[in-house]
Amino acid sequence: MSYVCQQCKEPLQLDASLVDLAPSAYDMIVASLPSVPASRARYATDSEAEKIAQLPSPSASKAAWQHATPSDNSRASSPPLSTRAQGKQPQRNFPAPNESFVLLQESMIRSMPSPIPGAAIPKKATLGNQKNFPAKNTHPLPAHQQPEPDHSNPTPISHHLRSTMRLFNVLSTRSDIDHPLCAECTQILLSSLQRQLDETKKERDGYIAFEKEVRKERERESLDLSRQDAEKKIERLKSEERAAVEQLRLADREREQLDEELKLLEAEEKALEEEEAEFWRSHNEHLLALAEQASRLASLRAAYAADYATLEKLERTNVYNDAFCIGHDGVFGTINGLRLGRVPGVPVEWPEINAAWGQTLLLLYTIARKLDYTFENYRLIPMGSFSRIERTVGDKATYELYGSGDLHLGRLLHNRRFDFAMVAFLECLKQLIDSVKSQDPTIEFPHQIVKDKIGEASVKLQFSQEEAWTRALRHVLLALKIVLKWTTNGGNG
Repeated sequence: MSYVCQQCKEPLQLDASLVDLAPSAYDMIVASLPSVPASRARYATDSEAEKIAQLPSPSASKAAWQHATPSDNSRASSPPLSTRAQGKQPQRNFPAPNESFVLLQESMIRSMPSPIPGAAIPKKATLGNQKNFPAKNTHPLPAHQQPEPDHSNPTPISHHLRSTMRLFNVLSTRSDIDHPLCAECTQILLSSLQRQLDETKKERDGYIAFEKEVRKERERESLDLSRQDAEKKIERLKSEERAAVEQLRLADREREQLDEELKLLEAEEKALEEEEAEFWRSHNEHLLALAEQASRLASLRAAYAADYATLEKLERTNVYNDAFCIGHDGVFGTINGLRLGRVPGVPVEWPEINAAWGQTLLLLYTIARKLDYTFENYRLIPMGSFSRIERTVGDKATYELYGSGDLHLGRLLHNRRFDFAMVAFLECLKQLIDSVKSQDPTIEFPHQIVKDKIGEASVKLQFSQEEAWTRALRHVLLALKIVLKWTTNGGNG
């Protein structure tokens, strides 16, 4: 027996799982199916009667067929049973209408006695007869209501075929889809059902959103505003309306202004176009003169390049930067590689500090002489590691600008004179900075000098910590570097 798809009518090859279907699996499948829709049952009855009426057979054959077929009420009265359970029921000796039927001749009808319950109809089915009544159109009886054929010992193949046909009949009866179906038709059916499901979900979401809006509207309507609140709301809306109208007027005035500006710009554009045309005429005239002066221009450019290279070389030449190289080495300010200051843990010998002070005093003396500046109340005496500063008024004392690490009784007095010398140096530096600022107010110094302090750090060593003293000396070198740069760049005119 061959099977065809109830949609595309193509031959089918059943899956191996349906060839040997166990009774328990059959019962499980039937139990999971929904009940037969009433509309489908009525349609099946009407469709079966219409099909029998359309057969090209004698009326006596049709009457015998309808008499031998059980009614719909008897079909739906008993629940579906498995093959094993059906085997225990009394065997009925008439075949199921979906398996086979025989077209009886009129002569045979006349000689056939009146049928009685339990009479057997011989089963001689052919493949051609089956195709005249496909399962899709006839909607045959469910498998559990079909009478068992009169076979005392059915073969395994016929048993499996009957089970499979009963399963397809049950599936067709319990659903709106005729079975069996091929894989392609099943996939098309699944796609259609999926589209229907998606559309139903969208419709459900729309109903849910609409329900939410209705609830919100009802909640808003349930909140009754008092008269005062309504009046306040009306006043607020009126003020907003006035503001919007005023904004609109401002926008209109702004648009008018923009229109006027656009007209002015168009006039200006026209004037520029005329000026551009005049320019190109003048340009063409000058091109002729330019061609005549090309040779002279080449020679002038060569001379200019040579002179410019010489000028750059002279501008880069700075004797003061080479003679007084100010930098830093960690926390120390340095001049010509000599560290100026002391910190715990980094031993700096006093000869190096004294030499650095000598170079610093010489730098200040050199800048003052270049600027033709004379210090008030002080005179600088640069003498290398033993430089001094002399007062020109009062007691005309001389302060040594160098220290000593010797441990002797007069060290305190010497350190006191060393502090006086550093304070006097700071005073001279302040006078020079004030003179520079008076000539160029744009120049700025990062640290201010107040008495013996520069940048909140004192230059005195006797009662200060070495870190603060070293920081103050670094600030002194930075101020000298700024003054030196201003002096060598021609800032003094």
